[in-house]
Amino acid sequence: MNVLQVVNLISLSLMALGLVFCFIRLLLGPTLPDRVVALDLMGVIAIGFIAAYSVAANNHVFVHVAVVMALIAFLTTVFFSYHIRRGI
Repeated sequence: MNVLQVVNLISLSLMALGLVFCFIRLLLGPTLPDRVVALDLMGVIAIGFIAAYSVAANNHVFVHVAVVMALIAFLTTVFFSYHIRRGI
C-alpha cells in the first residue's frame, strides 16, 4: 500500500462517518431547514466519494458525474430555500 491508497482509505472512512452524522441530522432535524442542509451536505459528501473513487480507480469519467451531481444538488437547495422562504 502506498501513501495515496492510505490517504484515500482514510478520506473515504471519514466521509462515511460524515454521512452517518448527516443521516442522523436528516432524521432528527427539528426544522425543515436543518433537514435541507443535512441533505445538501450528504450530496457534497457523495461528490467527495465520487472524486476519491475517481482518483483510486484512475478513471476521470467520474468527475463529469460529480459535476452533474453538484449542479443538481445546488438547484435542489435553491428550490427548497425558495419554498421555505415563501412559507410553503
